[in-house]
Amino acid sequence: MNNPFQEQLLKAGLVSKQQVQKVKHEKYQKKKQTGKKDKAVDASKLKAQQAAEEKARRDRELNQRKEEQARKKAISAEIDQLITNNCIERDESCEISYNFEHQKKVKRIYVNDDMKQKIINGKLGIARIEGRYELVPQDIAEKIQQRNEKRIVLFTEEDNTIDENDPYAEHQIPDDLMW
Repeated sequence: MNNPFQEQLLKAGLVSKQQVQKVKHEKYQKKKQTGKKDKAVDASKLKAQQAAEEKARRDRELNQRKEEQARKKAISAEIDQLITNNCIERDESCEISYNFEHQKKVKRIYVNDDMKQKIINGKLGIARIEGRYELVPQDIAEKIQQRNEKRIVLFTEEDNTIDENDPYAEHQIPDDLMW
């Protein structure tokens, strides 16, 4: 016996050996149960901590997506403002339909001769706003292209270098050929 108090009670005859063993057994059972509870509490704490970490991770991802959407919306609004403030007015004199490719589709815009030459020479760009196309100066078109290249069509001046092996090099195709 390790407990001197229990030994003194046993010697004095106030308790029997069975009572001492019963108390030891109860103490052992109680200690065993609290150990299991601690393990269960630890497991539940661990699960709660993992759930909190997972929720925090999902919240961070959701916040990043929301910030990205807000950033894209702000850029789109900025592009819309650039186009509306700097678009070149077209009127009834714009009778020539100018066909161009945008996002692998052929689109059409009505221009006059001067505008057509400026587009071909790369002085004007074609910008998309709310489903329609507007003409903008080259510097504005480059700003729009930096922000979102899907919203602008730029034509650069082509190099007219002639390939030495081209059998049709002597025959030039006119730019203003109308079909």
